[in-house]
Amino acid sequence: MSPTSPDYILTLSCPDRIGIVHRISGLLLNHQGNILDAQQFGDEETGRFFLRVHFTLTDASIDVVKSDMAEIADAFDMTWQIHGAQSKARLMILVSKQGHCLNDLLFRVHSGQLNAEIVAVVSNHRDFEGLVNSHGVPFHYLPVTADTKAQQESAILELIESLNVDLVILARYMQILSPQLCQALSGRAINIHHSFLPSFKGAKPYYQAHTRGVKLIGATAHYVTPDLDEGPIIEQDIERVDHAMSVQDLTRVGSDVESLVLARAVKAHIEQRILLNGSRTVVFR
Repeated sequence: MSPTSPDYILTLSCPDRIGIVHRISGLLLNHQGNILDAQQFGDEETGRFFLRVHFTLTDASIDVVKSDMAEIADAFDMTWQIHGAQSKARLMILVSKQGHCLNDLLFRVHSGQLNAEIVAVVSNHRDFEGLVNSHGVPFHYLPVTADTKAQQESAILELIESLNVDLVILARYMQILSPQLCQALSGRAINIHHSFLPSFKGAKPYYQAHTRGVKLIGATAHYVTPDLDEGPIIEQDIERVDHAMSVQDLTRVGSDVESLVLARAVKAHIEQRILLNGSRTVVFR
């Protein structure tokens, strides 16, 4: 195998039955493909099977592989995709007036920690225009009110389509997306929020948490759905806190957890490690 052989990632889900792995491995063998990594999961509750295969090709055309894969998919009732493993994901970030997640993602992309390109940052405020411009990323100021929400979301969707955006990231974007926009972005929009919900809703959850004397704080990254903050969960984490910490301390710790959890979720998505399993996710490591 040549070290310059193109590599791809195949993901699929289907009703679980005998012979799935055999057919996929046979397909790749027939085309002189080499499997670099494979992970699978069979869910006994839903009766569905999930597979992620990272493979290389030497001489065969990926279009020929996709054509043969389509025949297998029809036989097994599969939902499937093949992506180039080295292709950079095109990201759009939505942000309001809290910039910790935005700053973290800008750094991770700039430093090569995420195999992605941020093609646009959209905000309803100008607070981070300078930061975004310093990274050479286009900044789009799209203010929004209750009366202009439909027009503003239409402008966002036009940007997504014109820029061929693969993933939209709500990096502490403090606006509720309409059901129509959520539907249009189904499976390709990730949100981050503190894990205090539903106990501590509102703009200042860490103040509420401090008042209640919480001992754990955390964050949750999930896919966006019309049901607010109830989309399939991708990643979560927590940190212990104690009575000696101020509101500012809790906010700092919470911001760090939010940034880390969101980055993990984005990385898993762009590496094609997430498969939807109803209202849940299968996340291969």
